[in-house]
Amino acid sequence: QVQLVESGGGLVQAGGSLRLSCAASGRTFSSYAMGWFRQALGKEREFVARINWSGDITRYADSVKGRFTISRDNVKNTVYLQMNSLKYEDTAVYYCAADTYIYDTARYSPNRYDYWGQGTQVTVSS
Repeated sequence: QVQLVESGGGLVQAGGSLRLSCAASGRTFSSYAMGWFRQALGKEREFVARINWSGDITRYADSVKGRFTISRDNVKNTVYLQMNSLKYEDTAVYYCAADTYIYDTARYSPNRYDYWGQGTQVTVSS
């Protein structure tokens, strides 16, 4: 079992940057692949980025590719999402999630993930 706590959300102007963090409890953090998802008001939760257990394989949604970077620190039990060149349409609640199945790097459905944080709000003003 792992508990996840996101932080770093806030209000930013379009074109600005934010860095989200997700701190995980437990000693098995490096056993999980980690993902970031987001959910805008009235919309379904959507995939943003994924990183494998060792941090050398990453996947991104087309909408954020080239602007967002996912990374992890297995010593600090933390996964990050660096968000640059933010757009109004990036406004959403951002969630981190842990996936115990690490053998497939292309898992984009929220249903594939086993543990979730409570979310952090990101608001981009236009």
